[in-house]
Amino acid sequence: MQKLQWVKNKIHSRETMLQQCNVWRASGRKIVFTNGCFDILHHGHLDLLARAADYGNKLVLALNTDASVRRLKGPERPVTHENDRAFQAASLLCVDAVCLFDEDTPQELIHLLRPDVLVKGGDYTIDKIVGADFVLRSGGSVEIIPFVEGYSTTSIISRIKGL
Repeated sequence: MQKLQWVKNKIHSRETMLQQCNVWRASGRKIVFTNGCFDILHHGHLDLLARAADYGNKLVLALNTDASVRRLKGPERPVTHENDRAFQAASLLCVDAVCLFDEDTPQELIHLLRPDVLVKGGDYTIDKIVGADFVLRSGGSVEIIPFVEGYSTTSIISRIKGL
């Protein structure tokens, strides 16, 4: 039961996420931020998160809510409910905190939390990463982690459907 509570304690509201980041920052921790849908957690997601964690001391994962995923990916997504996606992500040792966001982008959350490092996957360039300009202006860095070839939620869904 203690381990289950440990996982649940890593899932934060926007307000408690800000408080946690402020505590970490005050103690000299380097905060890394990444975000996404993370629907049907797969090897590519795990690689991104593990590599992202290496850029600092604390990794914050912002997850799109179900409503946000539907707006971005269509009415059949997400496959996995937001609470399940948050629980799965919080169960990972490399993830220190999970926070849901309902907007189409994490711009507001990035401005609120002020991470030291912003990380995205290899399908992005710095000029296309939401919040990159803010993090760079604030003295932080932006890192792009190469994709692990052959892994995507869309391809997994297509294989399941037999397409």
